[in-house]
Amino acid sequence: MSNLDRAITFATRAHRNQVRKYSGEPYITHPLAVMEIVATVPHTEEMLIAAVLHDVVEDCDVTVQDVCDQFGTVVGMYVEYLTDVSRPGDGNRRQRKERDAYHNASGPAEAQTIKIADLIHNTADIALNDPRFWEVYKHEKWFTLNLLTEADPQLWLQAKNRLKELW
Repeated sequence: MSNLDRAITFATRAHRNQVRKYSGEPYITHPLAVMEIVATVPHTEEMLIAAVLHDVVEDCDVTVQDVCDQFGTVVGMYVEYLTDVSRPGDGNRRQRKERDAYHNASGPAEAQTIKIADLIHNTADIALNDPRFWEVYKHEKWFTLNLLTEADPQLWLQAKNRLKELW
């Protein structure tokens, strides 16, 4: 079994009890979609694996160390930069999301590219299904996007255009 296949199995198990908020689909459909977006631009196997695992630390009972132990330190580092660092006590939502965005932007180009793919996949879902939250979310994502200056330029432009088109 390839490392990517192992990561898909790992993420599927970790997210097994979760569903997408608006569609009710198994949550794993989101990390797989993010991986597919990353695969459209120059990438490494580690990037694809991290794309599949990008939410396991944040949303499941998995640590960055678990990811490092299973998939190596490079994948673990990418996942760490993709994981929100803010906590409820860190201020209001805007302050927390800004803190998370700066954390994402402090990561390497590979992690920033994965974050852009995550943004692309989530954007349409929220814009189409939750117009009220969209009014908050679009500003947060615009802020994040403008910090991710090392991400793949093609995906960055795609994310920018998608945000503008749905604005």
